[in-house]
Amino acid sequence: MDPCPFVRLTIENLALKFPVAAKPARSAVHPSSSPCYCVIKLKGFPIQNAVVPYIPPESAQFPEGNSHALAASFHLSKPDVDRLSGKSSIFSGGKRPQLKIAVYSGRRGASCGVNSGRLLGKITVPLDLTAAESRAVVFHNGWISVGVETKGAAQFHLNVKAEPDPRFVFQFDGEPECSPQVFQIKGAVRQPVFTCKFSFRAADRNQRSMSLPSEHSNGARAWLSSFGSERERPGKERKGWSITIHDLSGSPVAVASMVTPFVPLPGSDKVSRSNPGCWLILRPGDGTWKPWGRLEAWRERGASDGLGFRFELILDSAAAAGIVLAESALSCSKGGKFVIDLNGGGTPSGTPRSGGASPGCSPRGSGDFGNGLWPYSAYRGFVMSACVEGNGRGKTVGPVVEVSVQHVTCTEDAAAFVALSAALDLSMDACRLFSQKLRKELTPQDLRF
Repeated sequence: MDPCPFVRLTIENLALKFPVAAKPARSAVHPSSSPCYCVIKLKGFPIQNAVVPYIPPESAQFPEGNSHALAASFHLSKPDVDRLSGKSSIFSGGKRPQLKIAVYSGRRGASCGVNSGRLLGKITVPLDLTAAESRAVVFHNGWISVGVETKGAAQFHLNVKAEPDPRFVFQFDGEPECSPQVFQIKGAVRQPVFTCKFSFRAADRNQRSMSLPSEHSNGARAWLSSFGSERERPGKERKGWSITIHDLSGSPVAVASMVTPFVPLPGSDKVSRSNPGCWLILRPGDGTWKPWGRLEAWRERGASDGLGFRFELILDSAAAAGIVLAESALSCSKGGKFVIDLNGGGTPSGTPRSGGASPGCSPRGSGDFGNGLWPYSAYRGFVMSACVEGNGRGKTVGPVVEVSVQHVTCTEDAAAFVALSAALDLSMDACRLFSQKLRKELTPQDLRF
């Protein structure tokens, strides 16, 4: 089946420069002496914020060292493009959609829903998203004046472009713990491509083991014990969950296994960031199972219902080294979208961490791998996203996974991302408050009351 058409709209290379004030007032604070940020809006999508770096006024061009710095990105499906372009309504006036950016000086924050920074100016960029369905389009690249002053206005630099970004879309036909089928979606067409098998794995030989083919089981168990914890821990814990992804022939093509139990912080009923639960994502290779990625999950501190995630790509399985590709927080009650989105230079996107997307921090790893072994050569641009339903209203549909076509060359590639999505969804349950009862599908039969 063909992939689904998507358009990826990116805003990058932000910078701000101010004219030199000849004689500023004593009480005034020049904007260059305080941090600046911008608020980016596209109708129908969550608002995104980005830090805007200041550069000296004598700079005529954008600094080359800061090129390709991704500030925000929007991922538009075919229905999104039609809606924004007015194709979905006969009452549309035919106006082009617009990207709206408000630039502020001062520290980012809000009081009663109002930004606390001082507004410097607003920018509107018209978009032709229909053209971007078939080719890359640059809508703006360069400096633009912001503010109301005709002389001495601040100059704002940005690059706004859109390009085709086709993706494979998969949806679980139910919750992962119910061992559902996984369908590939294109429009109204649904085609089964995988099946799932949820099971419990534990060190105790009296409990059920993870369902793996016998020829792979020894290698898999070696990795599970080296990356996680097979030991018994006193008190409450959620452990041993595993989900195996099979192709339609019945062959296992990916596994997500809980290798570190989800245990509450002493004196609390929450899984903490200091001691997160951990999943290992495995792929078949060379006659055994090889670790591909590691997912950690925890509950955020305080009264927030945030659920924190960190996904790490495992580079050298022998040394268990890896690079963090994404770190985000989703609402436990409302859910959200977990996104791995890397810019052309191989760094996570600048979307704020609280937005549930890739972080604004630099990638970090456990070793110096050198340019030749830099892992992002294989992962560029949008990689994947997974919609995770929250627990507030009860889960009604299975997870939906989007994977960029450029990162899928075989069945095992797609299956690994499907397994990661299953682990994300199951982590929502594993991180439930320990004062709350889990559904029966997530509790071994001998522990059900």
